Amino acid sequence: MPATLPESRPDFIRVENFSFHYGEKQAIFDIDMAIPEHRVTALIGPSGCGKSTLLRNMNRMNDLIEGVRHEGDIRLNGISLYDPSVEVISLRKRVGMVFQKYNPFAKSIYENVVFSLRVAGRSRKSELDETVERSLKAAALWDEVKDRLHDSAFGLSGGQQQRLCIARAIANQPEILLMDEPCAALDPLATLKIEELITKLSDDYTIVIVTHNMEQATRCSDRTAFLYMGRLIEYGDTLQVFNKPSHPETEAYITGRFS
Repeated sequence: MPATLPESRPDFIRVENFSFHYGEKQAIFDIDMAIPEHRVTALIGPSGCGKSTLLRNMNRMNDLIEGVRHEGDIRLNGISLYDPSVEVISLRKRVGMVFQKYNPFAKSIYENVVFSLRVAGRSRKSELDETVERSLKAAALWDEVKDRLHDSAFGLSGGQQQRLCIARAIANQPEILLMDEPCAALDPLATLKIEELITKLSDDYTIVIVTHNMEQATRCSDRTAFLYMGRLIEYGDTLQVFNKPSHPETEAYITGRFS
């Protein structure tokens, strides 16, 4: 974790008594937590505990699934994500997303990064060029690809493809970056590069990451939330959660007694 951190708003993202249902199945129960700005917050817990469901509600991706419903609220800087005045496409520009499996488009490296700008009708070459360089530098990829920007993204290694997906996610300069197990498909060296990148990016973005890797959570995150069976069991500073957990369920999970 970084030694010094910028000032942050401690409730930049506020989850308020939030419950979520897939049809008749309830996946999340009354979660209440405040996620600070310019920090890395890790969501941990066994498979099926609601981590990814909670993450995907932070940019309303679950709206795409038929039959879902929620109670409670999620607020971004005081504004409800579910307020009728909030336009979902605009919301997703403010909240970038990186998925478990790297998923570059069947386009060049350059066109992957500027994709969202072209969709928005922004085609001025100087702006596109600046966005590509800025985003790839922020994703620690520029020096590796600057001489082959117009080659296929599929020619990159897995770790490079994931960093390209991060560059694509931050091209529009969102406020929040959501990461759903971004290292799950990567080897240890590529994982280390992504972890170092996450720490660096938190200077500019509020990051929420889902991970099954306990060591990754301790290395990357400032705060950790432990979810179990759809409920928030414990939430606090990462070192406190891992070194002095307050709940026996948390201790059992982080020590490997159940998974």
